[in-house]
Amino acid sequence: MKLITDVHNHSEYSHDCNVPLVEMVESALDKGVAFYGTSEHFDYDITIVCEDLSQSIDEERYFHDARHVQEDYAGVINVLVGAELSYCDDPRVIQANARICEKYAPDFIVNSVHTYKGHDYYHKNVFYQTQNGEKVLREKKQVYKEYLQYIQDSLNVPYPYDIVGHIGYAARYAPYENREITLAEFRDEIDAILKTIIQKDKILEVNGKSKGMQDAFLPSKEIIQRYYELGGRKVSYGADAHLTGQILFSYDEVVRTLKEIGFTYLTVPHRGEHIKVEI
Repeated sequence: MKLITDVHNHSEYSHDCNVPLVEMVESALDKGVAFYGTSEHFDYDITIVCEDLSQSIDEERYFHDARHVQEDYAGVINVLVGAELSYCDDPRVIQANARICEKYAPDFIVNSVHTYKGHDYYHKNVFYQTQNGEKVLREKKQVYKEYLQYIQDSLNVPYPYDIVGHIGYAARYAPYENREITLAEFRDEIDAILKTIIQKDKILEVNGKSKGMQDAFLPSKEIIQRYYELGGRKVSYGADAHLTGQILFSYDEVVRTLKEIGFTYLTVPHRGEHIKVEI
């Protein structure tokens, strides 16, 4: 029997989720998940740079409680206690993320870009600028080039990470008629990112949430295909679930697509080890 993995999810410890971790784990267990990763948000790009404490996490409580859940379910389901560290080029944020890695030694780390210059793409402000007192939509190419460059910058952080999370996050929430990030428009930027991921032996995440884009997952199929063409073989799957019903979101479609491209396994990071799980 092939094992099912889902290694990017959230629970009550993240600011945007209120489901107890045990409920998330129980749901994953019911769905046949063998490796379940909880990767709560550490949004120092917001709490430090913007001084907005609404996205704070009680780090001590999270790691303490999650380790107990991990112990309680040992031998039943592999619960991996991780962290999703939001990238920002502010030295204070980089230092805070490095401290989490050193102090708590998460089982795995998702390196993600959610914001640009203090604005989360989710809230859409970054897509607009003010001209003559009016709010005007910025050019898509400019916004996406900034976003992709920020991802490239994030790959060189001085702290350890395993997974490069949800490339295409900005496009999830973009107000453009065509939200896609395509190779035709951004091949140089995308190739630079993918080559760096491969060179650094990191894992490209296939995220189960695309919010109605062309493919049901992020990044798009053509970007994943390009990663494979360049020699990339390490991919992880993460539902990015914030509710029990979202666990394994788009999983079957992700696996089918990966097989079509040529992938034969998913990669699960655990304390520095990269575990191959056949698909």
